Amino acid sequence: MSMKITKAATLSPLQKEQVCMIWNNEYPQKLAINTTTFDEFLKSSTSHTHYLIVSEETTIIGWADTFDRGGDRWFSIIIDGSHQRKGLGHLLLNLIKEKENRLNGWVIDHHNDLKQNGESYQSPLAFYMRNGF
Repeated sequence: MSMKITKAATLSPLQKEQVCMIWNNEYPQKLAINTTTFDEFLKSSTSHTHYLIVSEETTIIGWADTFDRGGDRWFSIIIDGSHQRKGLGHLLLNLIKEKENRLNGWVIDHHNDLKQNGESYQSPLAFYMRNGF
């Protein structure tokens, strides 16, 4: 499969829909969002840089965002489940780390939550620790 990484300051409505779909499929069910709540999430911070991994079919399969909130630089990353464990999260994280000297992230540190499909949500804490956090 061919893919490319694009960078943008804002997302189109279609891109927001696709990111919301990945978000809702991969994060715990209790964190589900729609495009309206996603817009509110984005508006709660400034200086966004979005990184999109896009398949040859122009479908987003990975999203990362760096942003300013509360005087610190933060990041979020989501990879579509069917593309996880292929190095894409590592690729996005390294790309972000090349551009940023300091980053903060928030992570769920347990496996007690369920995703929308009923599967157990697997905490990415070990991934981030392997990548220098």
